[in-house]
Amino acid sequence: MAKGKKDCETNQTNEPNFASVIHVHPTNVFGGPVVDVDRMLCWGSWANMQKIDKEWRFELFYWDYMWGLIVCALLFGLTLGRTNPTAPESFFHNLDIASGHALIYAFIGGVIFNLGNLLLVAAISVAGMAVAFPVGVGLALVIGAVLNYTISPAGNPFLLFGGILLICAAIAVNAMAYQRLSKGAGASAKGIILSLLCGTVIGLFYPFVAKALIGENHLGPYTVYFVFAVGALASNFPLNYAFMRHPVSGAPLAIGDYFRGHARVHLWGMLGGLIWGVGTICNFVASYVPIVGPATSYSMGQGNAMVSAIWGIFVWKEFRGAGSTVKHLLALMFLLFVLGLVCIALAPVIR
Repeated sequence: MAKGKKDCETNQTNEPNFASVIHVHPTNVFGGPVVDVDRMLCWGSWANMQKIDKEWRFELFYWDYMWGLIVCALLFGLTLGRTNPTAPESFFHNLDIASGHALIYAFIGGVIFNLGNLLLVAAISVAGMAVAFPVGVGLALVIGAVLNYTISPAGNPFLLFGGILLICAAIAVNAMAYQRLSKGAGASAKGIILSLLCGTVIGLFYPFVAKALIGENHLGPYTVYFVFAVGALASNFPLNYAFMRHPVSGAPLAIGDYFRGHARVHLWGMLGGLIWGVGTICNFVASYVPIVGPATSYSMGQGNAMVSAIWGIFVWKEFRGAGSTVKHLLALMFLLFVLGLVCIALAPVIR
């Protein structure tokens, strides 16, 4: 028994215990491709909850979104994260033995993500999903891919950087389409600037999560998401309050405005957080499996930009009344983004 316990602890301090991974990872149930599709759909669809009630400001929506993240962390951590309570990756056991460095990395990742995501919902409120996601998430993908390659240069550099160039071109084309559609130059510039700022910040958070998933006494996918969500929630109090008092558009808000909302709008916000949380847990699970890894998992997850653009263009009609030139630019944006995403996804596979 003592020897078995020692072996288990040794496994935790170096590499994931794959005998126990099968108990806590949904990838063995659904398969990698299904997890890829799931996280793209979730990451690309949660913002629909923000669009449902246009009178409910994004700053107020975001508080409920954050509660949804925490509820999702607890639901998954206390269910799938504890299917084998004796395993090193089991939720409470993993939190107990995790190193301080792993906890700090995950927490900081949540803080950085929260700032970037607040800028994203601000960009959505100004420019819509069809602009904020392709521009912001596209830039985040470019920054994340470059950082991952700089830290760990693996994969085909021609495919990787070729894909990055294609996505940069897609971002530029999307911005051109939005500027042509927008009647107010000020609103157009504000939407694009917010999207670029959000992409810059979001592109920086993932390396911290990746560091928390490896090394001595690392976190597992469910515990890293929990600590990540706690970091996001803790930072939301000063950050979102700052957005409320100094809004990107509209009058300043007070905390009391949040409590004047109907139960319905609060539920939409929580649902948005739950949807995003499911996609993120799928992403962290895929990152934890060595055959996938953080770089490929992150890049594949950014296909959500196209999902969001589809919602924005075809469901919310954000480009209603666009002329033929704008429509052609949007079609070109889709083509360039998909080709770039395919190149980046193939970079680790084709040497």
